[in-house]
Amino acid sequence: MEIKSVICLKNGKSYPKLIDNTNLINKKLGDKLEGSLIGLSGLELEITGGSDNSGFPMRADIPSASRKRILTSTKSVGIKIKQKGCKIRKSVCGGIISNDTAQVNFKVIKGDAEKHFKTEEKKEEAKEEVKKDEKAETKESPKEKKE
Repeated sequence: MEIKSVICLKNGKSYPKLIDNTNLINKKLGDKLEGSLIGLSGLELEITGGSDNSGFPMRADIPSASRKRILTSTKSVGIKIKQKGCKIRKSVCGGIISNDTAQVNFKVIKGDAEKHFKTEEKKEEAKEEVKKDEKAETKESPKEKKE
């Protein structure tokens, strides 16, 4: 089954990528893994976060793959506390990747990740240029009809 992933580079840019989750099952948040597992050879990645299929965020301090309702009084992943001293019970997902995980975030630790994503940047730029050209042509054609 394919899941969405976001790979963050050292320069601050992030790129989406669809990956197969069979190699990621039972991995925990904070684990380091080789990029070849997800099709990015020559990189070392760290799992930094994610969410399940209902959108609940993953938390590293919950050692399970299922959803839990936690009671907390501090600001953290998936929790915003508006008043001081208030406790909130929120549903969050455990920090282990399972079949219910829909999205995973990665951070590049070692390797040159920019070479893997430069070709995708060029493709996106080419698509944007084509769209601009099409818009310019559509704007010019009505003017020609009026004359």
